[in-house]
Amino acid sequence: MITSKKRILVVEDNQVNLELFTDLLHVGGYECLYTTKGEEVLDIAKREKPALVLLDIQLPGVDGLTVNKILKSNEETKNIKVVALTAYAMKGDKEMFLEQGFDGYISKPVKMKEFLSAIEEYLSA
Repeated sequence: MITSKKRILVVEDNQVNLELFTDLLHVGGYECLYTTKGEEVLDIAKREKPALVLLDIQLPGVDGLTVNKILKSNEETKNIKVVALTAYAMKGDKEMFLEQGFDGYISKPVKMKEFLSAIEEYLSA
């Protein structure tokens, strides 16, 4: 089990999904931050220094691909792990997101055990 609470930033514009992900992360012993807006991610990441960002791809305004590029190009946030959290689940999608610079990929819908296992794996990598 997790000995110290690691901070995770969840970026998700769907309220039901946002509540599900933050609830699962709390059950897993993680501290959660969240936003529904891609425009807020860089400021939150710089201020709060999360260990991991779970990033929806289809966001209004600034999409997840752009947010990831911004995080990875900023000196203060470039080492934060960013995982695509997306409904894109076709063959080749995972590879495409990894090629775009994401550190990992989780497809929606999620199952509790698999979701928490993936989070632990990405945090320990």
